[in-house]
Amino acid sequence: MKGLVYQGPFSVSVEDVPDARIEAPTDAVVRITTTNICGSDLHMYEGRTDVERGKVLGHENMGIVEAVGDAVGRVQVGDRVSLPFNIACGTCANCVKGLTGFCLRANPGSAGAAYGYASMGPYDGGQAEYLRVPWADYNALVLPAGTEHENDYTMLSDIFPTGWHGVELAKMQPGENIVIYGAGPVGLMAAHAAQIKGAAQVYVVDQQADRLKLAEQLGATAIDRSSGDAVEKLTELTGGGADRGVDAVGYQAHEIDGVEHPEIVLNELVQVVKPTGGIGVVGVYVPEDPGAEGELAKQGKLAFDFGTFFFKGQSMGTGQCNTKQYNAGLRDLITEGKATPGFLVSHEMPLSEAPQGYDHFDKREEGWTKVVLHPGSTA
Repeated sequence: MKGLVYQGPFSVSVEDVPDARIEAPTDAVVRITTTNICGSDLHMYEGRTDVERGKVLGHENMGIVEAVGDAVGRVQVGDRVSLPFNIACGTCANCVKGLTGFCLRANPGSAGAAYGYASMGPYDGGQAEYLRVPWADYNALVLPAGTEHENDYTMLSDIFPTGWHGVELAKMQPGENIVIYGAGPVGLMAAHAAQIKGAAQVYVVDQQADRLKLAEQLGATAIDRSSGDAVEKLTELTGGGADRGVDAVGYQAHEIDGVEHPEIVLNELVQVVKPTGGIGVVGVYVPEDPGAEGELAKQGKLAFDFGTFFFKGQSMGTGQCNTKQYNAGLRDLITEGKATPGFLVSHEMPLSEAPQGYDHFDKREEGWTKVVLHPGSTA
C-alpha cells in the first residue's frame, strides 16, 4: 500500500509501505477515506522531534472498516468510522477514568499513544491507504453511513475535540467571555466550541490576516497582535480583563524578526485574564526542542511569569485532549447541524500530493488553513 513517510527535516514522500493487517484479535483494518495534515505534524516535518525516518505519519483519520479481528464485536466491516488520535486500551486505570490520552498500556512508560507520531508508540499513521486500529471496539467511533458531513466528521479525530478541550480546561461558563490565542486550526475550533457552549464574546488573537478573517466569519472579535499591544487592546475591549483564556499556540510562538519566544502567549494570557480566571493550554509544549531558536528555548526553559499568575489566583489546565470524552457528543452536534467544523478546510488533495500540501501548510501560506488528504482519490 501507499503511505506518506518522514524522510528528514522538511522532507516527506509517498512510498510503498507494508500493508496494514490484523495483528491482534482486537484489531481492525480501516480503508482511509480522509486524513488531515495537523499543525503538530509540522513539528516532525521541521525536524523538531526524534521521529525516525520511514515513519508513516498521520493521526487525524477516518474511513471504512475493511477487516476485523476475531474479538471485535461492536465494530463491523463496512462501518464508517472516525479514529481518535489517542490510541487507548479502554481498560487500564486511566482509560476507565476517561483519560484516554494517557493510556497506560498502549505506550508503556510514556504519556500516551497516537498514530504516526514521534515518541507515541510503534503505531503507523493514517496518511496512507489503510490503517491498523488497535482495540477497535473501543477506539473506533461509528459515524452515519454515506459521505455526508465528510469534512465535518474528519475534524472529530483531533482538532474539534482538542479545541473543545481547551475551553473545558479554561472552565468557561455560558455568558462569560473568552480570549483565544492562535487562529490556527485548533484555535478556530476552540472559538467554534466556545460559541456553541454559550460564550458571551470570543476574542481571537493572531497575526495572520487570512486566519483572523476566518475568526471574524465565525463571529469572533479578531485581534491582530502585529498592529499593536494585544494585552492593552483586550483589556480595553473586555472592560478590565477576560473571564477565560485558551493557549492554542504552544511553544512555537513567534515575536518580531521570527525569533521564537515560547513564553509569550502564556504570559499575555496571565496578564489579560481576570484574577481567579481560568486558562486552558492545548498548544503543544515539549521538554526539548532540537529546532528551537533563542537562548531560553535552546535551554528548554520558559520565562513564565509565575508570580503574576500566583497573585491573580488564576488556574491553568493543560494536556492533550482525551478525545473519547467528547467525540461522540460532537459527532451528534454535527449530525444535527449544530456544529460545522468543516468550515476550516481550505484544500483537499490526493495522497500523492501530500508533500506539496506539507510544504504550503508549513510555510503558513495565505489561505492554507487546513489540508485534507483523500488516499483513494487520484485528483
